[in-house]
Amino acid sequence: MKKQLFKQASKTYYYATTFFPKRVQEDITILYAFVRVADDYVDSVPQQEEAFTLFEQTYRKALKGHHSHNEIIHDFVLLQKRKRFKQAWIDSFLAAMKHDLNPKPHRTLTETKKYMHGSAEVIGLMISNILELPKKSAKQAQLLGRAMQYINFLRDINEDNQLGRQYIPTSILKKHGLKNLRYEEATAHPEAFTNLIRAEIVRYQEWDDKAREGFTYIPKRYRVAIQTAADMYRWTAQQIFENPFIIYKKKVKPSKARIISTGLKNTL
Repeated sequence: MKKQLFKQASKTYYYATTFFPKRVQEDITILYAFVRVADDYVDSVPQQEEAFTLFEQTYRKALKGHHSHNEIIHDFVLLQKRKRFKQAWIDSFLAAMKHDLNPKPHRTLTETKKYMHGSAEVIGLMISNILELPKKSAKQAQLLGRAMQYINFLRDINEDNQLGRQYIPTSILKKHGLKNLRYEEATAHPEAFTNLIRAEIVRYQEWDDKAREGFTYIPKRYRVAIQTAADMYRWTAQQIFENPFIIYKKKVKPSKARIISTGLKNTL
């Protein structure tokens, strides 16, 4: 069940993790299933607020030792204890999910960063613990999660418009003279929209470059999978940079063949 959920929800992460040793693949799958289920509750239309609340309550009871019949929660709690995830990480993640139940436009980059800490940076930290990387690599692990999340924000602008969400800060929109990121506004001001998207991709690249400095801390048997996922986000960013309006036409994602071939190149 967890593996199938992982495969259906994220092609990039799923196929990139096939380059991990089997035990690591299993742990990453447990982690991804937990965060995916929570995310799906808040992303569904209509949102499943009651289901999310029950999910969180069940998790917190399991954390206290209550037996859970929910396999995803049960396995995650065991993983959390075995790999010593800080409780603050999971709390931050759940808080970010709650934010999406009643979304408000992010006004500043500081607000967006705060959200990304819970929605993405802590995932990088948990993966770092799964891989048992040195603590000094934590900052780069956080940055990689943040960088990937930011590309998701740009890629998913059209989808988020429909959900009433705006992760790109209002302050950045104002800087480029845009009221919002809806298709009508973007097409009315194509140069401004293009400049905004490309400027934010440059911001992503700066974060990604700093994150990649941490690759030196990752053993090669793990690095191939991490680098492959990061490379696919670079590829996605490049597609959007070349044609910013593509985000209104389709969801830019690499193919399975591209992910696998990139992983093989990184292996060599």
